[in-house]
Amino acid sequence: MQGRVTVNGRLINSPALDVTANDVITVDGKPLPPRERTRLFLYHKPRGLMTTHADPEGRPTVFDNLPEGLPRLISVGRLDFNTEGLLLLTNDGGLARALELPETGWLRRYRVRAHGEVTQAQLDALKQGVEIDGVKYGPAEATLERDSGANVWLVFAIREGKNREVRNVMAHLGLEVNRLIRISYGPFQLAELAEGAVEEIKTRVLREQLGEKIATLAGADFDRPIHHQTAENSGHDEAAAARGKKPFKPAGKSGLIADRKGRRVLVQRSGSEEGRARNEAEANGYGPPRRPKRGYHGKRDFKPRDE
Repeated sequence: MQGRVTVNGRLINSPALDVTANDVITVDGKPLPPRERTRLFLYHKPRGLMTTHADPEGRPTVFDNLPEGLPRLISVGRLDFNTEGLLLLTNDGGLARALELPETGWLRRYRVRAHGEVTQAQLDALKQGVEIDGVKYGPAEATLERDSGANVWLVFAIREGKNREVRNVMAHLGLEVNRLIRISYGPFQLAELAEGAVEEIKTRVLREQLGEKIATLAGADFDRPIHHQTAENSGHDEAAAARGKKPFKPAGKSGLIADRKGRRVLVQRSGSEEGRARNEAEANGYGPPRRPKRGYHGKRDFKPRDE
């Protein structure tokens, strides 16, 4: 059921209405919350989750499995049900739209395991783009890493990201993808972010990585405050925690520690030079495929399920 929306006290029955910052908008008698600072989060999406807020078939979604305490977020693009790896989440719809545009030019890099055989020459031909069943796919960079029994591992990089593009292009080459991991999106890397974990990009870093052109296109605002949880939201979080959902905490080597005066401060350790060099090399498609950390260590069926 939709809420009762008014603009300057007048009931609105159609979304086709231009509003300005001077207009007073209410939903069910409550004013809209003020705009929050533009924020971006990295999320290590596991397999078996839909990238949507609600699935009509009742399948689990990314947003059902996020830690509590996060703002309302939307995804930058999507990852298929059986695709895992880096998913960008933001509270700013303008930023999400800007980063999805092909003209933004950000490279999406995937690590692919597929059943079958392929040569580097076949992969090099993808640099010219390919048309499959009437759909034109743009240039792709693909590097064959190694054979693993009946499978091959390769790194596949694209800038456009059409629906199921990696799987469709691999099928065109006679390969059946049985594992697909996105390891980077533009300058942001999956690195060692644990499966299911969320990590926020610092505002200073986000501003630098976006640059003035993309930030302007997105209408990003880095100067507004971050709105903290209200008592109503806090109660909701407590109820969710009782259901087993964990609160959001900085991921990786970030954490809260006590300083000399007993205050809780956030620290982030950058790791060793060797570790950073290794992560950068793997993100650029070199070195053996890295298996993301998982809590489950038994046998696992890598055969994709029907979507």
